[in-house]
Amino acid sequence: MQIGLTRQERRRLRIGLLFALPWIFGFASFTIFPVAYSFYYSLNVFTTFGQPLHWVGLSNYVKLVNDDLFWVSLYNTLYMVVFGVSFHIVLAIVLGLLLNQNLRGVSVYRTVYYIPTIVPIVATSVLWMWVFNPEFGLINSALSVIDVHGPGWLTDPVLSKPSLILMGVWTIGGTLVIFLAGLQDIPQHLFDAAMIDGAGALQRIRNVTLPMLSPVIFFNVIMGVISGFQIFAQAFIMTRGGPLDTTLFYAYYLYQNAFEFFQMPYASAMAWILFLVVMGTTLIIFRSSARLVYYEGEER
Repeated sequence: MQIGLTRQERRRLRIGLLFALPWIFGFASFTIFPVAYSFYYSLNVFTTFGQPLHWVGLSNYVKLVNDDLFWVSLYNTLYMVVFGVSFHIVLAIVLGLLLNQNLRGVSVYRTVYYIPTIVPIVATSVLWMWVFNPEFGLINSALSVIDVHGPGWLTDPVLSKPSLILMGVWTIGGTLVIFLAGLQDIPQHLFDAAMIDGAGALQRIRNVTLPMLSPVIFFNVIMGVISGFQIFAQAFIMTRGGPLDTTLFYAYYLYQNAFEFFQMPYASAMAWILFLVVMGTTLIIFRSSARLVYYEGEER
């Protein structure tokens, strides 16, 4: 029985590591080290830039618990994750079902839905600032035609977050394409069998489409939740956290502490809390997937 690597295998391993060395160096220098150092930063404070750090232990984390804006930003972010991701997933499934039909010109619609996803988020935010403008925006101008006075979409505390969720429909194309691929991967014989058994359209969607599509739904939920916790550009460009802190999202508040208030250790503590929240949420979703996600060929 051979133990260990042969001479040729060791040579191949050395060559492989040599080629991977630039990536390993870059990953260690620009990812592992900054992440580890940010945790060290979160356990310290400094009064001004250039001054030495002072060890304070978990004081920054205790300060977070007593920070009202921390809880406001966390609530705003959770709102976007829960309602925004849910709305986008449901809408993407509905649109995917419509675009999965053998209709004339359906490929054009697929392209039209996907194109906005390649537009940078900064350009998208500027565009939607005009769309939501209360005076001459596209939506309120359309409402004025029927003598309806449109609201201040981004200046009304009640409508600010729903408006940003509505804006997210503009970039639903990426999720839609993934759902469309999943729908086209469902075997046709399952639908044929359901039709023979007398299942209607809604029954086929409930008992065939959604179970077979559940792995794709699971993937999109995970990606949506992770990106939802990192929402930043919309608040930074469009609302600056207003009105009345209703769009003060966690990532934006973290940015403010780091680069506007110059409280880098405090921002580092926020970053680690965000990491724990995202990781915990992701683990909960993964644990629940055993009951909710069906993979073809597995036994139940």
